[in-house]
Amino acid sequence: MKTESKVTIFAGKGGVGKTTSAAATSMHYADSGKRTLCISTDPTPSLSHIFDVKGDIKPLQVKPRLYFSELGTDEVTEMWDRKFGQEVYRVFSAFVDIGYAEFTEFMVSILPGLKDEFVVDYIRDLRLKNEYDAIVWDTAPLGQTLALLKTPAMLTKHLRMAPRIYSRLKPAAHSRESIMDIIKSWDCLSAANMDFLQNEVDFTLVTIPEALAVEQLEPVSLELDKYGIKIQRLIINNVIEPSGSHFLSVRAERQKKYLETIHRRFASIPVVELPLVSYEIRGVENLARISRIIFRHSH
Repeated sequence: MKTESKVTIFAGKGGVGKTTSAAATSMHYADSGKRTLCISTDPTPSLSHIFDVKGDIKPLQVKPRLYFSELGTDEVTEMWDRKFGQEVYRVFSAFVDIGYAEFTEFMVSILPGLKDEFVVDYIRDLRLKNEYDAIVWDTAPLGQTLALLKTPAMLTKHLRMAPRIYSRLKPAAHSRESIMDIIKSWDCLSAANMDFLQNEVDFTLVTIPEALAVEQLEPVSLELDKYGIKIQRLIINNVIEPSGSHFLSVRAERQKKYLETIHRRFASIPVVELPLVSYEIRGVENLARISRIIFRHSH
């Protein structure tokens, strides 16, 4: 198992408590004396709601040493421009009549992991700058996160076709070498980002003890393993504790087989159970309560 990392990624299907787990983990790092940044790239971000902090400045401060930022399309487009978006656009616009805004939308539609690819690069840069002691990334729903891993190969495949198409249509405007330089730049970026994910990131998977969520765990684990990414920790959210309520007792009994399956399948990694709580998990006080449960065995 790799040593403790400055970067922690939270992933899981929508609605399983991924953002809550990420926010509570950020609280723990900040309370431990680390300057911490929590980032969300979820299309419907809720960090501002969970932290109960509003404002237009990015990042926003929640409390001493704790900041968060919700990255939207505009920020990711800037990342695309800053790296080599315009260069890639020149290749495609050589044989397709398309504006840059339309091109960016097109690329995101055929390569759903493109947005997160550039967020990975952004987070990798943040880590290298050492502006924060800990970075927590609340990712998009699981399908988009897995698409991120396929994006480099898909885009490289598209770009490698460009010189052949391009040479037939507009052979004089660009050289083949310039296009190959772009391909090489993308290859280097993707290789660096993949190495970062494999060796410098702690990957936490969040789930709930229900049939569909549990069925997804095995293929997700295999998909991550294919790319050399190991799950470091698994959080099971909304676990119902025994009570005098008939309704809750029936649900708790139903959850038992799913909990047993999860613990058996992931016996080699830490598994944390978060109970279903009666209070709204919002604001630093309630997040601190969840944080203490997640890290109760780490001291």
